[in-house]
Amino acid sequence: MASSSRTIGVFDSGVGGLSVLKHIRATLPDANLIYVADSGHVPYGDKSPAYIEARSIALTRFLVSQGAEAIVIACNTATAAAAHSLRVKFSKLPIVAMEPAVKPAVAATRSGVVGVLATVGTLESARFAALLEKYGGKVKIVTQGCPGLVEVVERGDLHSNEARRLIERYTEPLLKHSADTLILGCTHYPFLAPLIHEVVGDEVALIDTGAAVARELKRRVDVELPMRTLDTARGTVTFYTSGEAEQATRIMSVLWGNVVEVGQLPQEFI
Repeated sequence: MASSSRTIGVFDSGVGGLSVLKHIRATLPDANLIYVADSGHVPYGDKSPAYIEARSIALTRFLVSQGAEAIVIACNTATAAAAHSLRVKFSKLPIVAMEPAVKPAVAATRSGVVGVLATVGTLESARFAALLEKYGGKVKIVTQGCPGLVEVVERGDLHSNEARRLIERYTEPLLKHSADTLILGCTHYPFLAPLIHEVVGDEVALIDTGAAVARELKRRVDVELPMRTLDTARGTVTFYTSGEAEQATRIMSVLWGNVVEVGQLPQEFI
């Protein structure tokens, strides 16, 4: 009998979206997952919206060519720049995007101050501005752009002195405003959560949206891509990069928690 497993395509500016992919694997264990790290163009945070939109379209086209029946934009910056256009161009596909977790952070804070760690691109987006307008009246929200943090994760330097210095620099102004809840507004940042906790203390809550994205994906595909037959087999996971495949294999194996092989994205999608 042919497999009835659904195929989900996931992309990010680099390796950070693996934090979301882990939640998707746990939530949809039977799905076949295809992940693309656009590390040849990382970081997205300092790129123009038009550039990010073009990359997002190219990556989605590749994922569709590989059989993806649904797409996850595992990147806050790409969500802000390209979610609308992807939903227009690929209107027949379920497309699930990231959203900075302002609502749960507002519910979680005890001090009434929420800090946001994100890329400059996310913080400057209209999508994020709308979230602030919707929930910002209830608490004080303090934002902090974090140049350099994505690159630290891309190198796999999760416990380096440089990573600690950057985290200390970016969290200090938030803590001075008495923030007791920090939104990890980039999918790379959950990989730095242990180091962030070391710097800010365990009493400060860190909010990551990966699990919520996986739940929304499951809801969408269960309705729009129902299983054709009962299939309890564990799905496959395939990895690609637009960067250097050997380096991606080393770093993504560490972040994924198992040895993986990372293929090179075909030239026409680079």
